[in-house]
Amino acid sequence: MTAVEAAPTADDVQDALPPVQRRGFTRRSFLGLSAASMAGLALYAGEISRHELSVEEHTIHLARLPDGFRGMRIVQASDFHYAEYTEPFFLREMVRKINRLKPDMVVLTGDFISFAPLSASFARRCAPACAEILGGIECPLRYASLGNHDYFIGPRNVAGPLEEHGIRVLMNAATALERDGQRLWIAGVGSACEGAAEPGRAVPKAASGETVILMAHEPDILPEVARFNVDLMLSGHTHGGQVRFPFLPPFHLPEYGQKYVEGWFRLGPTQMYVNRGIGAVGLPFRFRCPPEITVITLA
Repeated sequence: MTAVEAAPTADDVQDALPPVQRRGFTRRSFLGLSAASMAGLALYAGEISRHELSVEEHTIHLARLPDGFRGMRIVQASDFHYAEYTEPFFLREMVRKINRLKPDMVVLTGDFISFAPLSASFARRCAPACAEILGGIECPLRYASLGNHDYFIGPRNVAGPLEEHGIRVLMNAATALERDGQRLWIAGVGSACEGAAEPGRAVPKAASGETVILMAHEPDILPEVARFNVDLMLSGHTHGGQVRFPFLPPFHLPEYGQKYVEGWFRLGPTQMYVNRGIGAVGLPFRFRCPPEITVITLA
């Protein structure tokens, strides 16, 4: 008789399998994963978050506002930093969004160009192109103040092209708006970083008792501005910190932009809004701090 072989058991099969190779989470794999994460974060901050243009809408009550100006819609944009990191297509997209909002007045609060890391001569060449794009804003009332980067290359090099495209630049000066026989003043100061902010000159004596809206690039001069009974101050300069990781301080806050970083503040009679800006400086990144167009309705 032929012997019948017994079928292999589960234990026999397990014994025949090759040993399992267990791989730990090595230092090399950790560094590789970290590098990939940082590369992904840089790509997001540089190409996606930097272009996620946010429209922030607010209604603000001004006690001295004449009835004829109640409901007036003001759009603020700031810190364009054209064209080191802010590309022409992105600035044009901002202009298209502003035009769709159909504001009554547009205020542009400084740093139209960037000085450094590229040269001052590059920034001067950028100023006319920036002004040409901004000239596409269709609102009939368009005003600007200058920032520290604009002063670095000479304020007239920036102000001149803006005025050629119908955007009035107010440097320690003001102009009156009239509706139904009532007045509201729009004023602007120079750059505090360059020692050129003079609210005492910007706010005219003729405005005594009347509503004054002041463009001031650097927000930390609020205590000085409040002494002149300005009703509303509109600032930029800080970029809202530009890069904001959870539980960490902002990436960079410049001189005269360290106390009031973004959003609404009030000191005495003066209210202030700090816009996060459009562009970037230092590095072409924004993270958890998107570029901003602000819409303010006066009430």
